[in-house]
Amino acid sequence: MAIAAPEVEPNAGQRFPWVPFYEAVARALLTYRTDRAPLLAAVLNLGAPDAKPDYLTHDQFADGRVGPIGDIDPFTTLAVFNRSAGPGKRTRIAAELAHFLGVELSAPTGFHGIPTVDPRSSWYFSFAKDRGAHDIDALWRIFAAAARLAESDGTTERDEFAAAYDAAMEVTGVKWNLSFGLFWSHPQRFLPMSAKARPVIESIRAQPLRAQPPDGRTYLALVDELLERFTQADARAHSFPELALAAWLDNGASRPSNTVTPQPASPTPAPAAPPYAIDDIVREGCFLERSEIEAALARLRDRKNLILQGPPGTGKTWLARRLAYACVATKDSTRVEVVQFHANSSYEDLVCGYRPDGRGRLAVADGPILQAVRAAQDAPERPFVLVIEEFNRGNPAHILGELLTLLERGQRGPEHALRLVYPGEDGGPRQVFVPPNFYVIGTMNVADRSLAALDHALRRRFAFFPLQPAFNDRWLTWLTERGIPAAYAEGVRSRMAALNGRITGDAQRLGPQYAIGHSYCTPDEHESVADPDAWFRARVANEIGPLLDEYWFDEPAVAQAAREELLKGWPPA
Repeated sequence: MAIAAPEVEPNAGQRFPWVPFYEAVARALLTYRTDRAPLLAAVLNLGAPDAKPDYLTHDQFADGRVGPIGDIDPFTTLAVFNRSAGPGKRTRIAAELAHFLGVELSAPTGFHGIPTVDPRSSWYFSFAKDRGAHDIDALWRIFAAAARLAESDGTTERDEFAAAYDAAMEVTGVKWNLSFGLFWSHPQRFLPMSAKARPVIESIRAQPLRAQPPDGRTYLALVDELLERFTQADARAHSFPELALAAWLDNGASRPSNTVTPQPASPTPAPAAPPYAIDDIVREGCFLERSEIEAALARLRDRKNLILQGPPGTGKTWLARRLAYACVATKDSTRVEVVQFHANSSYEDLVCGYRPDGRGRLAVADGPILQAVRAAQDAPERPFVLVIEEFNRGNPAHILGELLTLLERGQRGPEHALRLVYPGEDGGPRQVFVPPNFYVIGTMNVADRSLAALDHALRRRFAFFPLQPAFNDRWLTWLTERGIPAAYAEGVRSRMAALNGRITGDAQRLGPQYAIGHSYCTPDEHESVADPDAWFRARVANEIGPLLDEYWFDEPAVAQAAREELLKGWPPA
């Protein structure tokens, strides 16, 4: 059966804007098949000075020398911007290569779903001392055969492709990654078979793949089979770019803004996230002084890691999320990840571990924390924030593992990478680093008796920002703007001040860390209080009173007296 050679997806350039660029670069590369010296020189100087592909300067020769490679193939060339790196660097290198090749299309700014090679194995050939005399020529041969087959799907072209594919598979350094390169060159025509994509391929064809890479004929048959399956309405994907994107999303990626899930009709693009700054925090109901908010944000940006700590009801959770948005300068939830620690939280839950893959097997999967770190690595020019609720309710050292070391401000960047406990997709070791654009905000309750104090190793990695009850004039104004008369608001303030004085003064059992925060007596932003008398009584009965019963659990009479004192003389005259 011949490749179905479907029409290029009509909206591919819009839904997958990188496709035309990759195809144009591949066409231009073919012109250097027999004159590779200019291409090699250009590749060795891409990204100068900070993003040069220095890994191509460590070839090993038979005489013991180490130096730059002396030849290059098209797939290793494409790999210079298809390695694991932030999209900013990838865009820059892709643009430089395109300029050299005379490609006028703009380089993509997003690479969602495109398979990448491991930075440790980005060459498609071995060291010079071990390299076959015709290895690099064999890679150019399959590259050219793929271009001919993409243009004309005839018996001759298929035979040439299969023979060239098999010859390329004999080259040391070539395995599954050959399919990556074919996909890079012709994304609409060739199937990527990365470890992430293979489960999706199996689900589409409803049968497993072999454990080893296919030969040329088998690969073509698999391409034919999937192209035929893409024509069916119930298929999970309808093109190879869609398949690659599905694989990327299956592995925990957030949905990219420049691609869409296959649908009968084009959806309306989501609006851009609005900007966000300190003024927005104040407007939404923060009762801190502006200078205090600025200080908290400055500590976060300087130290990278910040803990908001304080008694219950002081707005730790509320402020943490808003500081996160202010840090990224927009209310963009894709750049703010929120998790919560609890007594049963583990490294496997939140960082990395084996999980069921839906096919009766276990597979290594990244948890939300590691996904957030990877997202920050992919966009090094943009800040990302992880918010950890109830930071001291779990065991932070146990949960964070290697990340505990890497979160330290002085241990950021790839030069400080550590090996993960769990292997990569290929079963081999993989490393992780925390980039400088990754920030952490934790919240910590200082009143819960069941929570252990943080050890010194944890404390020195974080700046701490204390929050206290804020029954101040800003709070008073907030209440009056929501229908509570000033006399009632003042009555609440004076009663809460007296109660907190009583709690603080009970140094043997309680103390200042148990003071009751303003959140217990604060209407929501859009709430309008029609009956301020009933509003406060309900707060005492349903929220403050039960907390007092817990505080003085061994002396219920004391708790009851404190409750009655709150409502003594209420409502105010």
